[in-house]
Amino acid sequence: MVDQERIRLVVLGGAGVGKSAICKQFLFNSFCPKYRTTVEDLYSKEFNVGSTTIKVDILDTCGDQQFPAMRRLSIATAHAFLFVYSIACEQSFEIIKQNFEEVREQREDYQTLPIVIAGNKLDLAPDCRHITVEDASEWVYCELPKMRVKLVECSAKDNVNVREVFKCFLGLSRFLNGTEDFSTCPLKRRSSAYVSHTKASRRAESPVALSVTAATSVAKSPASPTGRGNHTVDQSKNDQDRPKPRSRSLIRRCSRKTKQQIRDSGAVDDCNVS
Repeated sequence: MVDQERIRLVVLGGAGVGKSAICKQFLFNSFCPKYRTTVEDLYSKEFNVGSTTIKVDILDTCGDQQFPAMRRLSIATAHAFLFVYSIACEQSFEIIKQNFEEVREQREDYQTLPIVIAGNKLDLAPDCRHITVEDASEWVYCELPKMRVKLVECSAKDNVNVREVFKCFLGLSRFLNGTEDFSTCPLKRRSSAYVSHTKASRRAESPVALSVTAATSVAKSPASPTGRGNHTVDQSKNDQDRPKPRSRSLIRRCSRKTKQQIRDSGAVDDCNVS
C-alpha cells in the first residue's frame, strides 16, 4: 500500500518579481513574458518519493498588500514557504523580509518550517543587479541562523535553477530525506485531536518538575502528619485541570452531523477548496 501525504507550499513576495512565472515554469515548462496580476492561484501536483505519494498544493499569492486577510489565511495553512524577490529590485527584497515577519508573528513553529528564498531574474544584465548574493546571504544566514532556510538564485525566463528551487524542499524536509521519524515531520498533516493533545502536553509540567513540586509541598506541609495529604490533593487537582485530547470518533460524529444538517437545509458549502 502506498502512503499518501498532502502538503501546502505557499509562495510569497512582491508584485512583478516572477512568483507565477517560477510556478508555471516548474509545473508546465512554460513562460509568458506578459505580466498579469495574480489574486490567488492554486496548483496541485503529485510526486512519488520512494513508497510515498506526496500531493503538493502550490498556492501562488498576490504580491500587492490589498488582500491582508487572504495572506494571513495562506500563512496559517502553509506547511512550507517560498519567498521570491527580484535581484534587480531592492524593494522586493525588503518585502520578503516583511513577509517573513508576518510568518514569525502568526506561526509559533516558524523555525521548523522549510523555507526557500529565491532570487529571480538571473537572466538580466549584470549592471541591472541591485541585490547581490552576499547581501541576501548575510540576511538569510546571519539573521536567521537557526531556521531551515535555503537561498537560491534562478531565472524563470531561461529556466535556470527553477527545479533546484523546489528540490531544496526535499533537503529541508526531515520527512522527505528520511533523517527523522515520520511523525515528527512538520509537513505531516495532523488531526485536530492530535494537535490538541500535543499542545496540552507542552503546557503540562514534566514528570521531574512534578516530583520537585510534590517534594516541596510535602516539606512545607505542617498539617499532614504523614506528609502525603497535600500532595494527594494537589495531584488530583492537576489531573482534573489537565486538558485531555479530543476523541477522534467524537470529531467524526460531529462532522457527519454537521454535513447532514447542511444537506437537510439545502445549503451549499462554499468553503471547499479543490
